Amino acid sequence: MADYTIHPGDAAPADIELDTWPEGRLKLADLAGQWIILYFYPKDSTSGCTTESCEFRDARPDFSGAGATIVGVSRDSIASHARFGENQSLNFTLISDPDEQLCRAFDVMQMKMNYGKEYLGVERSTFIINPEGDIAAAWRKVQVKGHVETVLNTLKELQS
Repeated sequence: MADYTIHPGDAAPADIELDTWPEGRLKLADLAGQWIILYFYPKDSTSGCTTESCEFRDARPDFSGAGATIVGVSRDSIASHARFGENQSLNFTLISDPDEQLCRAFDVMQMKMNYGKEYLGVERSTFIINPEGDIAAAWRKVQVKGHVETVLNTLKELQS
């Protein structure tokens, strides 16, 4: 089990400003005062990442109704995000983090294994950040099936 450096109750790193799709730049401080669903995923247009992103897309009305903004993060370029976002009709912001600034701040860069080879990659993770800017909940090594529903239910519990 990884020894993470950031946990629920900690202040979320708010001042890292990065390029986004569909346009502009964003830092989490820009979203202060609202609930944020921040999910990190390994790579645009791969099966698990596409499934997860489309499930967040489909649940966006429920998250918006609960006053939450969804933001996805990967190391992919803006051009890759544009293709992915448009092909999947994504209805929320994707942050491009090619230099792993936000990924490292949230401690999602972890050693992974693929076909017997170890490498440093993005660990699929989701964070709920409360309106005060603190991490209210965190999921690491996310399994996609049922995850979005779990996040939504947790958000509602945190708000009650």
